[in-house]
Amino acid sequence: MSQTAAGRRTVRIAMNGVTGRMGYRQHLVRSILAIREQGGIDAGDGTVIWPEPVLVGRREYALKALAERHGLDPDAVSTDLDAVLADDSVSVYFDAQVTLAREEAIRKAVAAGKHIYTEKPTATGLTGALELAGLARAAGIKHGVVQDKLFLPGLLKLKRLIDGGFFGRILSVRGEFGYWVFEGDWQSAQRPSWNYRAEDGGGIVVDMFPHWEYVLHELFGRVTAVQALTATHIPQRWDERGKPYPATADDAAYGIFQLDGGIVAQINSSWSVRVNRDELVEFQVDGTEGSAVAGLRNCRVQHRSATPKPVWNPDIPATEPFRDQWQEVPDNAEFDNGFKAQWELFLRHVELDEPYTWDLLAGARGVQLAELGLRSAAEGRRLDVPELSL
Repeated sequence: MSQTAAGRRTVRIAMNGVTGRMGYRQHLVRSILAIREQGGIDAGDGTVIWPEPVLVGRREYALKALAERHGLDPDAVSTDLDAVLADDSVSVYFDAQVTLAREEAIRKAVAAGKHIYTEKPTATGLTGALELAGLARAAGIKHGVVQDKLFLPGLLKLKRLIDGGFFGRILSVRGEFGYWVFEGDWQSAQRPSWNYRAEDGGGIVVDMFPHWEYVLHELFGRVTAVQALTATHIPQRWDERGKPYPATADDAAYGIFQLDGGIVAQINSSWSVRVNRDELVEFQVDGTEGSAVAGLRNCRVQHRSATPKPVWNPDIPATEPFRDQWQEVPDNAEFDNGFKAQWELFLRHVELDEPYTWDLLAGARGVQLAELGLRSAAEGRRLDVPELSL
């Protein structure tokens, strides 16, 4: 339960995995600490929701260093997850560990009656992901899964266009995501080595298909079928100690997704591609009345009335400045960090019982799509995506 004192509703959050890149940068620093720096979350009744992190992990010295660096309680660190979950003052459990460790920890947290907020994928397989959702529902706790890309400025602008009817009937979505992750020999890799070992839960399908599921589901419609081709383009990489290892996980995936209503989505994901686009991820949406290209922050549109009429003629240079014929969508709003925005919504859900839709069942849909994507690639065929329920 939260503790209310001096206008604060203090919510103690066990944060497991904050020494990792994502757990530290996006969840601790840019979300929880940023919320504290702004004075908490206004609850609308004269109080503020005040997150109080309890740092959990395997390396006590690293946790204490983080607490000292950011002025947190040096005693609110622990390498004993069971002891933290037994603490009645801790009401929320957050997980940003490696995927292989996540399912067991969430099961313990549910059994301890903690509200759950977690990174994805929520489990290594659909069976486990559905079991977590069922356990959480039976326990009557609140639960949420990070679906941060929905809060990107570029995709918020894209949703504004969809809600305003800009596209007419949407026909297709084309996505390009990725960048070159260095092999680790002559330049250090930007991602941890476990990402490239299937036995450690790595692979771009497991990492990115859960993202594509919720982006497609929320913006365009439920994914009803998937066909994927995967590849391990770089067969050998070097780990954090400079030692070579075989890359056993896919580092690129080329997926085609059929959506409710007949929309076709094609998304390429790769850690073995050099970037020749404006942002690291871009989605082109084509409709009968207009098209848009949305990235992390920006969104450009071309309406039917302003669409050029090119004619294919490979014998002469292109005369149309195609990229110049798109119009930038204005911000028309201030956009906060997407991780922080979703944290605020979840904490309001916990404290004020406000609606929240991105739960563990939504997380299970992402695991399902990744599992079916890998199976599609292995079997070389398109697979239906059944609708999930508990």
